[in-house]
Amino acid sequence: MTGRSLHTDTVTPISYGDDVPDESELRLCGDVTAKRVVELGLGAGVPNAITFAALGAKTMAVDPSADRVAAARREAERAEVHVEFHQADLADLGFATSASVDLVFSALALTAVDDLPRVFRQVHRILKPGSPLVFSVPHPMAAMLEGGEVVLRKPYWSTGARTTADLFTALQRANFQVDVILEPQPLANANTHVPSALVMRARKLGV
Repeated sequence: MTGRSLHTDTVTPISYGDDVPDESELRLCGDVTAKRVVELGLGAGVPNAITFAALGAKTMAVDPSADRVAAARREAERAEVHVEFHQADLADLGFATSASVDLVFSALALTAVDDLPRVFRQVHRILKPGSPLVFSVPHPMAAMLEGGEVVLRKPYWSTGARTTADLFTALQRANFQVDVILEPQPLANANTHVPSALVMRARKLGV
């Protein structure tokens, strides 16, 4: 996640990852004022959960790393915002009641999850009907390159990264409807030939 700092007079946009356009350009989360938001995974720098809280959201965040949770708590204190932090696996969302959350967000954290369908089922449980899951993952095409070279070194299906079809199918099976798939052009490296991130938004179907 992009390293960034909060100031009392400005709030930086929600980040989808280094070299990826942020929420001010992608506009997938909408107005979060007074909304209940859960962030899955905490990255380096200021976690998005703190930015969501600064924007007026009632924010919760979960991460399996005790060190990242402790660092995020300190950052929230410095920013003078309230975030409810939980150290747990990303699928352990028992702290949120069913159909109580307006938005679940994750930036580049889902690749570390072994049982992604379980995460999607738990996210579906806590979201209100029609509410979105918005997330970014490293683009599966990027895993085919080595050292930023243009020459492809690995077959698309053998990189170990989840493909777009894998993610789409897992979301469908968890009763989500995908309404946005983005492959933003990286910001920092104009010479790259593949996107660095895949960004998706999926809305909860049913109850």
